[in-house]
Amino acid sequence: MISIIIPTLDEAHNLPALLAALADEPTAHEIIVSDGGSGDGTPDIARAYHATLIEGPPARGGQLRRGADQARGDILFFLHADCRINPGTLGAIDKALAASPDLIGGNFELIFDGNDGFSEWLTGFYAWFRAKGLYYGDSGVFIRRANYDAFGGIPDWPLMEDFRFTRLMERYRRAGHGDTICLSDPPLVTSSRRFSNKSPAYIFWHWCLIHGLYYAKFPTARLAQWYYHDRTKWWTVK
Repeated sequence: MISIIIPTLDEAHNLPALLAALADEPTAHEIIVSDGGSGDGTPDIARAYHATLIEGPPARGGQLRRGADQARGDILFFLHADCRINPGTLGAIDKALAASPDLIGGNFELIFDGNDGFSEWLTGFYAWFRAKGLYYGDSGVFIRRANYDAFGGIPDWPLMEDFRFTRLMERYRRAGHGDTICLSDPPLVTSSRRFSNKSPAYIFWHWCLIHGLYYAKFPTARLAQWYYHDRTKWWTVK
């Protein structure tokens, strides 16, 4: 069974479409919505679609970790609320893992919504990432439960938790424990909302800055403060 873990914070606008699409998937699964204190009715939507609801402090890493702790499936699938799945998404995961017993897990080819050139650029930018072995939570990361447990799972971080997790997956692969895969049939569709009104140059500079600070071992709480909130006072966060 596939355990689908969705972290949420005020996702009432996006969540119904995703949960409805998942309900149509014939592959055996459970849905876990790990909410971080939504005030827009997100928990009620999760209950209406008969998802398991877990509530706790906001911080995506902690929310994902709490969801994984309560998951019953032998496959974990971490999915963002603003993603859209195509029919057969769960079946593609199940088929890939069944065909290759040594497969650790992987992610999906990511397509950004919109018919404009900017969305096409983002899609190509993320494909360039993946070609270099880099991928993130918005591309729908899946993993066998046994492998997840083997290296300690997702860290309880407010930012960069997905990057750290996929780096651990790839380190596990390089240690000879199996392989990872990027599924393109079907691809995953995601929203470009967080990149709206930003130029490609800014996005690339911002990506380099965040990763540079991460590798310089800046606390992820400070990075999250800068990334999400007041970017003039991030260095003072305790």
